[in-house]
Amino acid sequence: MTLNPKSSEPKAEPGEEAERATSMAASHLIDERIRSLGGWRAEALAEIRHLIHEADPDIMEECKWVKPSNPLGVPVWSHAGIVCTGEAYKQVVKLTFARGASLEDPRGLFNSSLDGNARRAIDIREGEVLEAEAFKALIQAAVAENLRSSAPKSRGRGRT
Repeated sequence: MTLNPKSSEPKAEPGEEAERATSMAASHLIDERIRSLGGWRAEALAEIRHLIHEADPDIMEECKWVKPSNPLGVPVWSHAGIVCTGEAYKQVVKLTFARGASLEDPRGLFNSSLDGNARRAIDIREGEVLEAEAFKALIQAAVAENLRSSAPKSRGRGRT
């Protein structure tokens, strides 16, 4: 963002306004998804969303994989890449971390998709409570991993 020379108002960089509009539209779709669920799954997904934003205020919301059988898509939280997705099934709310296998999980929150090479998931069942501080630490670790993985690689001097 730059300052507009004729005022002290910030001037959006090219693409920032479109990104903000896309994020706002996704946020509305996620709001609608939560409303449509109702019950314990809506409460769980709303709380998870709140914790994600507490852990990383710069996280972006997206809705991906929109299709006729899922017109609101899948809520996705991203920062330098996908951090996690939030899906609601009949028996669980599933949070899938794109790079979960690369993350330390000292509190043992991951309880699903444990044998994959990349992803890890947290399944939350009715009545279960997610440990807030441990979950926020996991979100922050996922963002840090995305930033580390997306950082430009330095070029070694090579052999001469």
